[in-house]
Amino acid sequence: MSKQTPPKWFTGELYEEGATVQNRFSGEEYELNNVELSMYDFVMGASIMIEMGMSNPSIIKDLRKGLDWFKENNSKAYLTLLD
Repeated sequence: MSKQTPPKWFTGELYEEGATVQNRFSGEEYELNNVELSMYDFVMGASIMIEMGMSNPSIIKDLRKGLDWFKENNSKAYLTLLD
């Protein structure tokens, strides 16, 4: 299995380690590697900014790209945490 790497467009922080993340609505948990956790926080940050009314086309685009990345790279984590 090849080491997972973030996409070239990713501008968030790349963490050294992964962690277990809990869905904020359902309480379901999923173990993410370092790249997935970095992307999850990136997606959640964009989502929170949109919820707070600080939305702009760039943030919306980043959110969509992050969600698409999760669907392609770990669909089970996407369904558990983000769908």
